[in-house]
Amino acid sequence: MARWIAHLDMDAFYASVDLLRYPMLAGSPVVIGGARMHAPTPLPEGGYAFARLRDYAGRGVVTTATYEARAFGIRSGMGLMKCAALCPDAVLLPTDFDEYRRHSRAFKDAVAGIAPVIEDRGIDEIYIDLGASGADRSDSGRGIALRIRAAVRAATGLSCSIGLAPNKLLAKIASELDKPDGLTLIAEGDLERRIWPLPASRINGIGPKAAARLAEAGIATIGDLARADRLALVVSFGQSYGHWLHESAHGRDDRPVVTHSEPKSISRETTFERDLHPRRDRDELTAILTQLCDKLAGDLERKGYRARTIGIKLRYDDFSIVTRDRSAAHALRDAPSILAAARDCLRRADLGRRLRLLGVRAAGLVVEPAVDAQAGVHAAFAAPAPGAARAAEPERSAHDAPRRGASASLPLFD
Repeated sequence: MARWIAHLDMDAFYASVDLLRYPMLAGSPVVIGGARMHAPTPLPEGGYAFARLRDYAGRGVVTTATYEARAFGIRSGMGLMKCAALCPDAVLLPTDFDEYRRHSRAFKDAVAGIAPVIEDRGIDEIYIDLGASGADRSDSGRGIALRIRAAVRAATGLSCSIGLAPNKLLAKIASELDKPDGLTLIAEGDLERRIWPLPASRINGIGPKAAARLAEAGIATIGDLARADRLALVVSFGQSYGHWLHESAHGRDDRPVVTHSEPKSISRETTFERDLHPRRDRDELTAILTQLCDKLAGDLERKGYRARTIGIKLRYDDFSIVTRDRSAAHALRDAPSILAAARDCLRRADLGRRLRLLGVRAAGLVVEPAVDAQAGVHAAFAAPAPGAARAAEPERSAHDAPRRGASASLPLFD
């Protein structure tokens, strides 16, 4: 083989991190999703009282679930109310992204200590170029993968599944074949035996719509796709995608492991448990917007970026989506400036309808010296129009206070 590429995928990552804190739930169906109100309650005699799906009411969705919960048909992205009908006794835990990010950094640092040529693909998965990492190829990569898997468990207490193959496409498929805690190697001669019998949708890049169109043409498996006429695929799916389908089915992929890439944007958003009206629920929306801006500022600071453009995203009660953006004269990342920009964007949106979701986005990312925070508030964005009415800022409890100084004097709406 020309090279060995590993794809490492943490097993049920969010749920597994939570089980480290609540080991008494091991082996039980657990669903991660919903709001902080569903956090476990410590009991005076010890232990915890856990929320159950049967008691859930709202519009939240599943972030992830343990394998025991997945056995009931529960999957990421499903509505929690629907999941309650499938497994009413499942434990419901809220998401804790700070804890997930901490464990993510820990497992990636552990891998880098063995094989440092890593492509970060998100909070719970990476690609590793074992050959470029200078690892010993005499064991065909399996020994290195075993060391990596052991190092991840030692650093985090969590299991991962690793796929080994000559390229990224096959390595990703391989990592899913023996979950959890799996190690799967796809070598020469394994393509027809191990890969071709799988559904065509197992190729990363074939989504539900493409899979449905392939099924209409009688193409159900990767093997069917490999045997399909390339010209026919090009005619049906276009030159670029049709050619890619044919190449992928034959296991061909020459993409390198990319160790660094600059993000195009960073965003924070939240879906509400109930529809909120911009006027009647202004106080609640003000707190939510402030917290989103605080968190976005923290993301920018932690990643070392500033943003030239700030935008907002609104999803209305009819599921329609509106976005508005505003560019600044200077790149920024402090919470007060982000909040001021987001409010400016909101003035150009329809605020007479109920909302399901609110999001804030930073784009035009740059790495450059900081602009003065106060100057950013007063100069980067235009002040409100003269004579605009200002509503009093609602009272806040301690847990509503901004983390990074987002201006408490700037209400959500004028």
